[in-house]
Amino acid sequence: MDQTRNILYFVGIAALIIITGMVQSWNSALLILNMGLISAVMALGVNLQWGFAGLFNVGVMGFVALGGLAAVLVSTDPVSEAWNAGGLRILFALAVGVGIIGATIIAYRRITATRPRVIAMVTILGLGFFAYRALLDPAVEAVEAVNPALQGNLGGLDLPIILAWPVGGLFAAGAAWIIGKAALGLRSDYLAIATLGISEIIIAILKNEDWLARGVKNVIGLDRPVPKEIDLQESAEFIERASGLGLDPVTASALFVKLNYALLFSVVLIILLIMAQLSLKSPWGRMMRAIRDNETAAAAMGKNVTNRHLQIFILGSAICGIAGAMMTTLDGQLTPGSYQPLRFTFLIWVMVIVGGSGNNFGAVLGGFLIWFLWVQVEPMSQYLVTLLTAGMAEDNAVRLHMMESVAYMRLLTMGLVLLLVLRFSPRGLIPEK
Repeated sequence: MDQTRNILYFVGIAALIIITGMVQSWNSALLILNMGLISAVMALGVNLQWGFAGLFNVGVMGFVALGGLAAVLVSTDPVSEAWNAGGLRILFALAVGVGIIGATIIAYRRITATRPRVIAMVTILGLGFFAYRALLDPAVEAVEAVNPALQGNLGGLDLPIILAWPVGGLFAAGAAWIIGKAALGLRSDYLAIATLGISEIIIAILKNEDWLARGVKNVIGLDRPVPKEIDLQESAEFIERASGLGLDPVTASALFVKLNYALLFSVVLIILLIMAQLSLKSPWGRMMRAIRDNETAAAAMGKNVTNRHLQIFILGSAICGIAGAMMTTLDGQLTPGSYQPLRFTFLIWVMVIVGGSGNNFGAVLGGFLIWFLWVQVEPMSQYLVTLLTAGMAEDNAVRLHMMESVAYMRLLTMGLVLLLVLRFSPRGLIPEK
């Protein structure tokens, strides 16, 4: 019975996407499908952390943004003028910064007396900061002065952008390791604060460090793993095939590209879902859930709770980083200003809660369902308001107020869906078994 119900859930999602294609456009339907696949990957990563281990990560946005940064650093062309102006000096300054942090850690561990330890750490950090800025600032200014309207950054490695997907996972995993080392041994609320803080720091760096990825100037025209629409429209063979299907070349090329993206994203999601399911049913998965349910009992049985938490926190964050690289690939651009906690943290948590925390298929279902509602609620609300106010004058105050309120229906709907699920199905649509 439960299996049949779960299948019907996914059939319903597929039906909603098909209806969107028939009523609105297939371009819109495929865009919802692609973003639903990416959202499902994000939800799968958060479910790994929360559903398997009970780790409260509210910094999903930062890990997703690191995936987007990976897409830029891997796929864009290197800017030789910028490298000549100060690229190597920036790398040297960053290496010095890492060395300063390392020296501080060594001083903390080697010096046992409190007062000498504090003096040594303050001295290293103080002098190191001024040395670091003296090396970094001139190099950054030189790089950002190189054709700032179009470049002003170091560029990337000019590699296929699909390689950025695992690299994005590695970037996010590295950040997760740093956060985990600092906060996983503390209470869950401290972990939430740490992840939120690091997430905001990551976004601030992306916005302000133009030499890295052009900051708020954005990086556009990124490489893509699928053909470009303009190339397809100039292909006689493709035009002939499109005509055979009764489609014009412009529409056919857009649909073809989105279908290719959907295929790639589906492969990634299926691989991650299979791996998550195998992990869930393995001794490792049973151990993680045992730790989640009772940390004290697990520690008494000899389990290293902190290390296991660090392990799964890194894995979940890496999945979010992969999703971030996939999303930037789909968009074809990196826009740091678009990373908002509402979209890339709150909404992902709603997906996990509504779908079913602790159930991988539930997380995937929540990813598709919540993203569909997030996209479609506003146009549906606008249609409904237009229908309800059809008999009113154009300048009617009630009508104008209702039209202005349409933009907020997304938030209202998300809150309503969340409340209904928590009331009638507190474990989610597909609960953990």
